Amino acid sequence: MQSAVSVKDLKIAYGDHTVIEKMSIDIAPREFLVLLGPSGCGKSTLLNAIAGLQDITAGEVWISGKNVSWEEPKDRGIGMVFQSYALYPRMSVRKNLSFGLRVAGLPKTEIEARVARTAALLHLDTLLDRRPAALSGGQRQRVAIGRALVREVDVFLFDEPLSNLDAKLRNELRVEIKKLHQRLGNTMIYVTHDQVEALTLADRIAIMRDGVIQQLASPAEIYRRPANLFVAGFIGAPAMNFIEGRIERGDAAPVFRSNGLTIDLSGYSFRAVAVEGPATLGFRPEHLVLDGAASSLPTIPGRVSVVEPMGSDAVIWFDWADQSLSLRLMGDVTLEPGDAVAPGLDIAKASLFGADGSRL
Repeated sequence: MQSAVSVKDLKIAYGDHTVIEKMSIDIAPREFLVLLGPSGCGKSTLLNAIAGLQDITAGEVWISGKNVSWEEPKDRGIGMVFQSYALYPRMSVRKNLSFGLRVAGLPKTEIEARVARTAALLHLDTLLDRRPAALSGGQRQRVAIGRALVREVDVFLFDEPLSNLDAKLRNELRVEIKKLHQRLGNTMIYVTHDQVEALTLADRIAIMRDGVIQQLASPAEIYRRPANLFVAGFIGAPAMNFIEGRIERGDAAPVFRSNGLTIDLSGYSFRAVAVEGPATLGFRPEHLVLDGAASSLPTIPGRVSVVEPMGSDAVIWFDWADQSLSLRLMGDVTLEPGDAVAPGLDIAKASLFGADGSRL
């Protein structure tokens, strides 16, 4: 199957400073791909290179089977939504939506039909005669999205479109974008530093660091089986717990040892044959069971330091071997700071990383 967007051996450099080096990635038709990573990792640079807003040093960009590496943005068959609304303040919503089509010289009837379809899709029907100053932040962003949609292209690019909105509006528009993709079925590439947006919107997530894709996989795969320590620590709130130790040979199976803690690894699925040596054990707060002994799980004893009620659940922080670990519990929690706990770890859900940080 032909890719909707394909980046081949892409390099982007500014003089001696290389931002992206020999990156290749294929995005399938109808796929929702999220580029996720910390500030400065190269995700917006990659998106701008696909859009034609960023000159590339080497490599190729293909869109819908065509090499567009040196094409102008208007000739690439894309629609782009930016972080800022970038609306024309003196134009009505209707004119903001139709401006690009009028410049392109489309027939008036076609312009009116496209604007009507887009306005209905984004619930802007009753706002078409308003100017941006009379709109809320969420409504302005919907108009900005609409300006891309009226082009009726196959590929849409989003550059942190929700970052200027408050939390409630972000949640609402995130759901709308998800529904929009399900209705339209277009290919969408979305840049964000918000992991909640990435996990809820994406078919696949490309987690980037220093211009390199660390892992490209489904949200579930990235959350459950992170490829390395960076991915494991970047995804999840609270972050994954880490304990440094060693893998040693046990009587029947390898074991992980650290500060008097011994965990049987027979239930762990290794990617490769386990090798004795330094390792880091990672596990998410929900991978701990409060009463470990009753569940016949290896326990990590400690004392509660902080209780964070979250409504439907709570995060319990407890001290073990001079470090703070977190445990997530559902429902009402009666624990208090100072209480002794011995949560058990389900090793089948945990992650092990070798000395180089890669998943074992």
